[in-house]
Amino acid sequence: MSLLKNFRGLVLTTALIYLFLGCNSQQKPNTQNEKQGTKEPVYKVTFIELGSVRCIPCQKMQPIMKSIEQKYSTQVKVVFHDVWTEAGAPYSKQYGIEAIPTQVFLDKDGKEYFRHVGFFPEEQLIKVLNQKGVK
Repeated sequence: MSLLKNFRGLVLTTALIYLFLGCNSQQKPNTQNEKQGTKEPVYKVTFIELGSVRCIPCQKMQPIMKSIEQKYSTQVKVVFHDVWTEAGAPYSKQYGIEAIPTQVFLDKDGKEYFRHVGFFPEEQLIKVLNQKGVK
């Protein structure tokens, strides 16, 4: 009989520990989310490059995209979609592109304000960014 009482006590204790730790472990992600509650920065411009790593003019855009990202990291979000891949193909439809590379520029509200098709020299691209206050 005492063995049965010990077993019940062990089960009850285990259940209480599980409930206590379970509640605490469920709270941890919320605490982490609160700590991580920093919002994504509000960019003045989102610069979307729609192209392919196998396209020569697109390859020439890669260093320009990196330069823009380095120079204006707090003001411009640079996004690249390889539309010749399964993952990137939906973006060609979403943005209605007909040729690559295509650059799409969105303002801080996500509205397109400029579009360019083909290789886009950095100096001209910066002028497009300047239209939305990127300095």
